[in-house]
Amino acid sequence: MLELRAVSKVYGSGAAEVHALRTVDLSVRGGELVAVMGPSGSGKSTLLTIAGTLEEPTSGEVLVGDRDVARMSRNDRARLRRRSIGYVFQDFNLIPGLSAVENVALPLELDGVRVRSARAAAIEALARLDLAERTDRFPDELSGGESQRVAIARAIVGERHLLLADEPTGALDSVSGEAVMRLLRTACRDGMAGVVVTHDAQLASWADRVVFLRDGRVVDQTTPRPGPETLLTPGVKP
Repeated sequence: MLELRAVSKVYGSGAAEVHALRTVDLSVRGGELVAVMGPSGSGKSTLLTIAGTLEEPTSGEVLVGDRDVARMSRNDRARLRRRSIGYVFQDFNLIPGLSAVENVALPLELDGVRVRSARAAAIEALARLDLAERTDRFPDELSGGESQRVAIARAIVGERHLLLADEPTGALDSVSGEAVMRLLRTACRDGMAGVVVTHDAQLASWADRVVFLRDGRVVDQTTPRPGPETLLTPGVKP
C-alpha cells in the first residue's frame, strides 16, 4: 500500500544544508501497522509528510497503492490525499466551529460527496469509535480522548487505504494513549495500511513492526513481542 524507495530529503543548501532523510526504504502492506521511532530530528515527521504526498522527496520514489506519486499531477495528488490517505495529528486539527459529525464529514464533502451521504458515513465512522452519542458536540465540548477519536474517525471515513498518524497520543494520558493505538490497530486490521510516529515504546508495542530512525536513516527494524491486544485475543498464544 505504501513504498518508499531510496527516499532522501535535503533542506537548504551549502552550509545550511540539512539531510532530513537519507536513502530510506520502507514498505507497508494493507492490514499492517508500522510504528516509527527515533530521537528528535531523526526525520520521523519528514518521512510521514513525504509518505502522505504533502512534500516531495529530493530523490527516490514514493508509491501509494502502486501509483508512483512523482508521475501524478498536482490535482491527482490532491485527489489521492482526499480519497485514499487519512491523517491523525497530535493536536487533533478539528475545526472549532463544526460539530464532531461535521468535522468527520468535511473531507467527503470537499471531494464532492453529497451532504446527506457524507453525514451518514461520518455517523457510521463515529459509531465504530463509540461516539454515537457525541456526534453533535463541538470540539470544546469533548474530552481529549473523544477529540482524538473524532480525528481518527475523520481519518478512516470513506475508502481510505493509508492511515498516517504523527504522535497521535502525545496529548493524552497513558490509558487514552493505549485506547488510541488499539483503534489504529483495529483500523489496520480492517485492511488499511498504517504508519504511526511515536516516542513511546510501550505504545509502539501495539504495532506489527517498529522502524527506528536516526540522523535520517533507518538503523533498525523489529517485531514487538506480543502486546496486550495479542495476549487477549482468543486462540493466539503469547
